[in-house]
Amino acid sequence: MHTTSVALVGLGSYLPPQRISNEALCERLDTTDEWITSRTGIRNRHWAGPGVATGDLAVEAGHRALKSAGLEAGPGAVDLVVLATTTPDNPCPATAPDVASRLGLGPIAAYDIAAVCSGFLYALAAASAQITAGQAQRALVIGAETYSTILNPTDRTTNVIFGDGAGAVVLSAASGQDEAGLLLAVELGSDGSGRDLITIPAGGSRQRATTPAPDADDRYFTMRGKQVFTQAVNRMTESSQTVLDRLGWAADQVDWLVGHQANARILNAVARGLSIPAERAVMNLDRVGNTSAASIPLALADAAGDGSLTPGARVLLTAFGGGLTWGAVALTWPDIVAA
Repeated sequence: MHTTSVALVGLGSYLPPQRISNEALCERLDTTDEWITSRTGIRNRHWAGPGVATGDLAVEAGHRALKSAGLEAGPGAVDLVVLATTTPDNPCPATAPDVASRLGLGPIAAYDIAAVCSGFLYALAAASAQITAGQAQRALVIGAETYSTILNPTDRTTNVIFGDGAGAVVLSAASGQDEAGLLLAVELGSDGSGRDLITIPAGGSRQRATTPAPDADDRYFTMRGKQVFTQAVNRMTESSQTVLDRLGWAADQVDWLVGHQANARILNAVARGLSIPAERAVMNLDRVGNTSAASIPLALADAAGDGSLTPGARVLLTAFGGGLTWGAVALTWPDIVAA
């Protein structure tokens, strides 16, 4: 029985213009450039300006991904939009339908996925499954975040890490098994017992925003860094190895490891755990910080833009995020130009 293959056929990215350096943060936080870079590897990040929402970034990245795929934004371009984000424009409704409308895509299916930093991989898996099932021919998958809107302005541990941005890909049904750009394997996992390691305590149904009012700090993003570090390394390494074993790939057959850009030490540890040389691990967090669900497509766009990703290259994606959630995806790189 013939099984529909799914290929990546377009890639776009967008960063808000406001760049925030370590030095700028040091002026108002009790920290230093040395402290930030030694612990995270981050030197700069981009933050959205006043009035700029996640949907605005998603629309820009979506436009560029469609252009990269040779598609005009409008009815018939794609059949599905899946938006991965932790920072939707509103708690209700989802942001994806508005993004689809603003792109002029017509009354197509559109929904959000909330898997924090693993969100883009979850969105890839969901969109790929709908294409494989024949429910869509093409899908626009976006990871977009405005983390600057949920950070406690006095918390140096989160302010120095996170940035805003958006990245998007276009997936399409493919006829051949040997085409460049094919998604080859997906592995996802979760562990809700670790839900408190990465969270915003207030604002949901468990701690509501009505009387009695939640503690002010509970409105902001929090993360238990030491526990998250260990979990991230273990889960990303394990899920990646599962994908490699499923495909029969040895470490030296992986051309590029593109991990969630959380922390330089985490990325290096995952590469070591997989026996992949550090020079084959894509890293752009020094320039953009941790952009959560946007991080992997932004890293792909950077690597494609500088010529690192070439058609047919074997690429391994992996991520870890709140939930707890994690995953890995393997693909061959397509012959595209990122926009």
